[in-house]
Amino acid sequence: MKNIINNPAQKGERVEVMALFNYSRIPCQPLFFRKRGEEEVEITETLSERIKFVGDTAKHIFQCVIGKTECTLEFDAKSLAWTLFEA
Repeated sequence: MKNIINNPAQKGERVEVMALFNYSRIPCQPLFFRKRGEEEVEITETLSERIKFVGDTAKHIFQCVIGKTECTLEFDAKSLAWTLFEA
């Protein structure tokens, strides 16, 4: 499996995400995402999640597995935008 390290030099791509939001132990779980003009891709597993505060907003960062490849999904709480970082 390839591991994605989220760094400023790495370019992300905006995606649409279907996520499950609830108030239990895991408040948000991404399930599927779709790149512009492409089919939905199922997220096989969520490995970890963390919150990073940048200025006046929170970025929710999810390490996920798609098939056998790891990726990072980032949710910006201010703009409500999802960004995908792939290998």
